[in-house]
Amino acid sequence: MTAITHEFSLFASPRKSAHGLLARFCLAMLATAGFFYVNIIPALVDGLVTGLGFSTADAGSVASSNIYGAAVGALVAVFLAGRISWRLVSGSLLILLMGVDLLSSFMIDADWLIAIRFVHGCIGGLLVGVAYSIFARTESPEKTFGVLLVVQYGLGGLGVMYLPSLVVDFGAPVLFWSLMLFSAVSFCLLLLLPDYPVRAPIVNVEGQASPMAWWPLLATLAALFLFQAGNNGPYAVVMGLAKSFQLELDYISRWLGFAAWLGVVGAVLVIVVSSRMRRLVPMSVAMIVTAWATWSLIYSDQPGVFALANCLVGITWAFVIAYLLGMAAEFDTTGRMAALAGFASKMGLATGSLVAANMVGAGGAFSSSYVLMLGVAGAMLVLAWLLAMRPAYLLDRSKFN
Repeated sequence: MTAITHEFSLFASPRKSAHGLLARFCLAMLATAGFFYVNIIPALVDGLVTGLGFSTADAGSVASSNIYGAAVGALVAVFLAGRISWRLVSGSLLILLMGVDLLSSFMIDADWLIAIRFVHGCIGGLLVGVAYSIFARTESPEKTFGVLLVVQYGLGGLGVMYLPSLVVDFGAPVLFWSLMLFSAVSFCLLLLLPDYPVRAPIVNVEGQASPMAWWPLLATLAALFLFQAGNNGPYAVVMGLAKSFQLELDYISRWLGFAAWLGVVGAVLVIVVSSRMRRLVPMSVAMIVTAWATWSLIYSDQPGVFALANCLVGITWAFVIAYLLGMAAEFDTTGRMAALAGFASKMGLATGSLVAANMVGAGGAFSSSYVLMLGVAGAMLVLAWLLAMRPAYLLDRSKFN
């Protein structure tokens, strides 16, 4: 009877069960609305190239500008977390996002679009930072981040799979129309959420409140930056990479969408195992697999390798990032460090896509520039693993001892 009651509480309305799955889902939609363009970044970059005739470098700059703006917004959120009416601010930001997306749909000049998407990023980054600060107030923040990634990868898979063909039929504006629709749905779900008071600080084994652990936190933030940069660089140009090997667009879109859906598996694994297992070993294995799969993309002339590599990264990317974001949130339950983690994450995503797009340049046939780009990305992923090991060990010891 107790198990049945517990299961029911997980799916109760968000206002009745602030830490149930439905509440976590609504929070995940709120955070995703400010940053959904990252989950469809291959479709966004390719759509600007196909629909507006942008070069790969220009399209990559549009995406990077959007993400750099998000990093600015996330940094502002660090100082606002816990000091604002988060529900009112979130609703206002969602309305602003829809307005900027509508304006973006009329833009055909790369320079103007880069500037406008930077503004969009600032608004969206602030929204994500506010949402992350609320994540830190939920029980087991890693589970909330896991639900976030289920939403992002699940819906991102649909976007990557279907938006490229919709761009062919309706033009580049369809990219921004889809973002407007997502923000509208998130606004409706925001109304269902309850208040989230600040949780009590983490207690160590002696029963005393844990002080802020700056060095492990900084290592976690650095690992977040490098892991996101090492992943998002190849992801931003992966369609161009695949096309350089003469792979068909339908094949590319289908497997990228499937890989994004497999990211749901990684996110669900975090939800299931985070309260049962130490994080160091599974997270380390996943980070090493990510680096190996990223490097193996140089053999994308074999369609099976392209498909397998993207599927592996889809799973491990979601698995690791949920842990890293959850680790940052556990260092400070007020939510400010979770917002700061959002800043580090976005800076990594923006830097990765910008560097990769410029290394590849105009794209075209497969060349040494792709090899160098994948080598740099793989090195970033390995370094991220080395930085994350110590903070993961310290949190494991605090939680399980």
